[in-house]
Amino acid sequence: MTDKVVLITGASRGIGAEAARAFAGAGAKVALLARTEDRIAELAGEIGAAAIAIPCDVSRYWEMQAAVDATLQAFGRIDVLVGNAGVIEPISHLAEVEPDDWGKVVDINLKGVFNGMRAVLPGMLDQGGGTILTISSGAAHGPVEGWSHYCASKAGAYMLTRSADMEYRDRGIRVMGLSPGTVATQMQREIKASGINPVSQLDWSDHIPPDWPARALVWMCGAGADGWLGQDVSLRDPDVRAQVGLS
Repeated sequence: MTDKVVLITGASRGIGAEAARAFAGAGAKVALLARTEDRIAELAGEIGAAAIAIPCDVSRYWEMQAAVDATLQAFGRIDVLVGNAGVIEPISHLAEVEPDDWGKVVDINLKGVFNGMRAVLPGMLDQGGGTILTISSGAAHGPVEGWSHYCASKAGAYMLTRSADMEYRDRGIRVMGLSPGTVATQMQREIKASGINPVSQLDWSDHIPPDWPARALVWMCGAGADGWLGQDVSLRDPDVRAQVGLS
């Protein structure tokens, strides 16, 4: 990844923060996007000159476009977009959830993915290629109690992944999703606190560390992952874990 430029949404914690460290460790320059300005500023300071912090609400297209413009001004290009920003609260049954709160999850998890793709694609097409990685989930492919907003938004993001691959693969754009399974992040603490479904009953030791999906995202930027273009890469698959070098 030497001298490649990677833009990461939701970079303030969890998978996003670990991805920033992994890509920087592989030689990339990283643009860190999140609503929490102090956290990404601290992470950028940790990484050094190869990182910039850009406050951004991905649910607002104009903010996403401004973040892309700032990255281009700082680094000259964008080679990889990691559409990681996502939320799951409020976990609630359909008959009880507040409609506005339900919609905000879709705004971040689905519209945020679209906004990122829409903002980076023109530049990637002009430069002849690029990689777009989304964070998917088993919830994209099957319902989970209390997660109607999360399942619906992740299913929509999966279809965006497939659509972008269909439209732009022949123009050098590589698009894939990563389905990491359950990861030891703050989101899992929120899930556990809800107590609603079997996922909330998992022991903390059942979750994989966040550096595993981070390392997988770096691997997905290479030719070894080309067999998954337009699809989800699942870290539950032992063959994928072996290729990434996880154990």
